[in-house]
Amino acid sequence: MSSFRSATARPSRCALACALAIVLFPAIASAADEGEDAKTLDRVIVTATPVQPLTFETDPKLPRQPVPASDGADYLKTIPGFGALRNGGTNGDPVLRGMSGSRLNLLTNDGAMPGACPARMDNPLSYVAPETYDSLVVVKGPQTVLWGPGASAGTVRFQRDTPRFDQPGARVQASLLGGSVGRNDQMLDATAGASQGYARMTANRSESGDYRDGNGEVVPSKWRKWNADLAFGWTPDADTLVEVSAGAGNGIARYAGRGMDGSQFRRDSLGLRFQKTFHGALRKLEANAFHNEADHVMDNFTLRTPNPMSAMPMPMAADVDRRTEGGRIAAEWAWSGIELTAGLDTQRSRHRQRSSMGDAYKSMPWEDDATLRNSGVFAEARWTVAAGQRLIAGARVDRAQATDLRATAGMMAMPNPTFGKTRRETLPAGFVRYERDIAGSGFGWYAGLGHTERMPDYWELFSADMGPMGATNAFTGIRPEQTTQLDIGAQFRSERMDAWVSAYAGRVDDFILFTYLPGGMMGTMSMDANVDARIHGAEAGIAFRPAKDWTVQGDIAWAWGENASAGTALPQMTPLEGRFSAAWDNGRWSAGALLRVVAAQTRIAVDQGNVVGRDLGPSGGFATFALNGGYRINDRVQLTAGIDNLFDRAYSEHLNLAGSADFGYPADPVRINEPGRSAWLKLNFNY
Repeated sequence: MSSFRSATARPSRCALACALAIVLFPAIASAADEGEDAKTLDRVIVTATPVQPLTFETDPKLPRQPVPASDGADYLKTIPGFGALRNGGTNGDPVLRGMSGSRLNLLTNDGAMPGACPARMDNPLSYVAPETYDSLVVVKGPQTVLWGPGASAGTVRFQRDTPRFDQPGARVQASLLGGSVGRNDQMLDATAGASQGYARMTANRSESGDYRDGNGEVVPSKWRKWNADLAFGWTPDADTLVEVSAGAGNGIARYAGRGMDGSQFRRDSLGLRFQKTFHGALRKLEANAFHNEADHVMDNFTLRTPNPMSAMPMPMAADVDRRTEGGRIAAEWAWSGIELTAGLDTQRSRHRQRSSMGDAYKSMPWEDDATLRNSGVFAEARWTVAAGQRLIAGARVDRAQATDLRATAGMMAMPNPTFGKTRRETLPAGFVRYERDIAGSGFGWYAGLGHTERMPDYWELFSADMGPMGATNAFTGIRPEQTTQLDIGAQFRSERMDAWVSAYAGRVDDFILFTYLPGGMMGTMSMDANVDARIHGAEAGIAFRPAKDWTVQGDIAWAWGENASAGTALPQMTPLEGRFSAAWDNGRWSAGALLRVVAAQTRIAVDQGNVVGRDLGPSGGFATFALNGGYRINDRVQLTAGIDNLFDRAYSEHLNLAGSADFGYPADPVRINEPGRSAWLKLNFNY
C-alpha cells in the first residue's frame, strides 16, 4: 500500500502552520495588554438559527460542534432538516428533507462545481472548505428562482463577501485545530487593500487519520485535503466592483463503504465578477462568469491493498474529469413598494474519463462521454402590499440539453444505440409566497406554493446500468422530475425567546428512483425509473434565554416520503431527529452541552435509493452527548474545545453505505459506524 503521507503534499502542513504562527503569536502575546472587558463573540455553534423559517444564514468561520467541518455537507448538518449520506470520515453527500443529488442546488460564489465521479464520490460539496467562506445561505424548498434550475429541495450558497477599504490596511482571519486520530487543520484568510482595490488569499489544509467507533474498531476513513484561492478586486468608487479570482485544491480520502478510494480530488477554478450600484429605479447590475474543473482519480491500491476475492482483484484506477463553465447576469429595480430582480444564467458541462490497470491511465487518451447544457431566464419580485405584508413571486424557464457521447455502453461494452444523440427539454418553474409580520407582537408567518421541473442529471442519465423497462437505456427512458410543493411557517421573536416552525407537503411526478438488483461487476446492477411520490414533513426550533448569560435551545426535524406508484415507502428518508443544547457565555468564558437524539427508521424500501446509496434495512435509534467550552483571550483570539460522543456510543446513521469486504466487512450489508469519543481544540484569530 502506498504511503498516505505521499499524496497532495502542497501546501505543506509545516508551511501553513508556520505562517499562521507568525500571524497569531503577536496577537496572543498582546493578551496581557488588553482590557479586562473582552469583546462578546459568538459561542460555539451547535445549531443554526433561521433568518426566517424558510431561510438560514450563518458564518461558516464560527467554531461549531461536532468537530469543525471538513467539507460543505458536514457543515450543513448544523441546519435542521439536513443530513448526509455517510461513507466514512469525509465527503458525505448532503441530504435535505430526504432529498439529495441535483434536487439541491449547490453553489460556491454563485458558480457550479459538480463532481466527476459516476457514483458521486466527489460530490459538489467535497470541494468546499467551509471556513474559507464568509456566509452560508440556505433557502428550503422551491421558493426562489434566482440561482439556477431545479432546486426542488432547496438552494445552498457558500459565499465570499466583497472587502472594501476606506484607507490602506489589512485584515486577517486564521485558525488552528487539533483533535483525536491525528485531526489537524490550518486556515488563513488574509486581505490587503485600499480605496481603489484589494487582494485576498484564502488557504486551508485539513487532515485526519482512521477513526475508531464506539466499539474500539478501526473504520477506514483517513483523508487529507487542501485549498488555496486568490482574488483581486478593483473598486474605483463605492458603487463599482470588478473582481478576478483563481483557485486550486486537491485531496485524498479512504472510504470504508466503497470498492475504491479517492486518490485525487484536483480542483481548478477561475472567476470573474462585476457589480455596479445605481441610485435611481435601477438599483444594481451584477454579472459573474466561472470556469471550474474537477479531475478525480479513484483506485484500489493507493490507500488500500487490492482484495483478491473481490470483483477487482488486481490494481485498477479510473480518472474522471468534469469541466463546468457558465455565468449569470441580473439587474435589480426598485419602485414604491415593489422590488424586481431579473436576468439570465447559463452553464455548460463536459464529462470525460479514462481507466486502466494500475496507474497506466496517466498515459491514456481521454474519452468524452457526455455534455450537458442549460440556459435560463428568471424574474423574481417582492411587493410590499401594506406595512408588514409582502407578496413574493418568481418565474423562470430553462432550456436544458444532454448529449450522449458513449460509443459503447453496458457491462459487455456493446455498441451504444444512443451514441451522438441529444435530448432537449424546456423546463418551467415558479412560486408565489405571502409573508405577514404582525406589528408589535414579534410574530410572523408565511405560506408559499412552488413548482419546479428538473432535468435528469449526469448521474441519472449515464450512471445507471439500465433504464426503465422497455427503454433503450436511462438516457432515453428517464423523464424530467416535476415537483409541486406547499411551504408554510411561522416565527416568534421576543427579548427572551425565539421560536419558529416550518412545514411542507408536496407531490413529485416522475420522481427518479434507483433500484439495485443482483449481478454486475460490483455485485449489483442499478436501474433507474420514474415513479410518482408524495412527501411531507416539518422542522421546528426554539431558543430561550432564562438568564443573562444562558441560552437553552432545541430543534426537531421530520421527513416522510411515499412511492405513490407502488404504495411503499420512499427510500433514503432521514429519520426523526432532535438536537437540544444549553450554553453559558459571560463574554469571556463559555460552555455548552449538546444532546442529539435520532429515532429508529423502519419505513424503508430495501435496495432502492439513488446513485449514491440504497436502503440497507431498518436502522436503530441512538443518542449522543457532547460538551464544549471556550475562552476569549482577547478581542482577537478565541480558544474553543469540545468532546464529541462523550459516552463513546457505538452507532451508525440511517443514510449510510455498506462496509466494503476489502476491509473485512461481511457480505451482508453492514452500515459503517460513526466515530467514538473524540476531542478537539481550536484557536481562532481575527485582526
